[in-house]
Amino acid sequence: MSDISSFAALRKHQSEDLAKLAEEHFKHDLQETDKKTLVSAAGKVQTHALVGSIVGVGLGAFLAIRLRSNRQKIFQAFKAAEKPTHVVFASGRQEAIPDIAPLMKPTPLGDIAAYTFFSIAGLFVGGEIGFLTGAWSAKRTISADPEVRRRVETAFRKFRADVMRKQIADLEKNTDGETGSASPLFE
Repeated sequence: MSDISSFAALRKHQSEDLAKLAEEHFKHDLQETDKKTLVSAAGKVQTHALVGSIVGVGLGAFLAIRLRSNRQKIFQAFKAAEKPTHVVFASGRQEAIPDIAPLMKPTPLGDIAAYTFFSIAGLFVGGEIGFLTGAWSAKRTISADPEVRRRVETAFRKFRADVMRKQIADLEKNTDGETGSASPLFE
């Protein structure tokens, strides 16, 4: 495969077609109250994910600060402790023990790594937890009125059926000898 579509980022995706199809179902299959309910539910998911991400980054930074503080305390305790300076063997020979305290000193690079990794981990964990709580809240919003729930589920089933019809049409078109990018498996 030597054309430009071999790069995943440059491939033509069906997302535009699916978005248009979803918009048509959104306009024709739902009432105005259903649309407001769906927009409200989507907003809840977005808000929960944003708040979860912000809290996660803050918690990650807090834990990194705690880690740095504890590393500094351990280093100070190690540096202040009395350490042997020589080893005496049974034959009477003495060998000096090197001072490893400078090697244990916390470094700015270690601090940067701790802040970065803890914040990124907090972002992912907080964002995912926020997304889950937002999805749960959105589900409760949609399920609050049984009629709205029924209409939304019906519209979604119709949308999925249309998507499957479109995929079948694309597959049949490509098996009739026309070339296309329906499946990169056999290219």
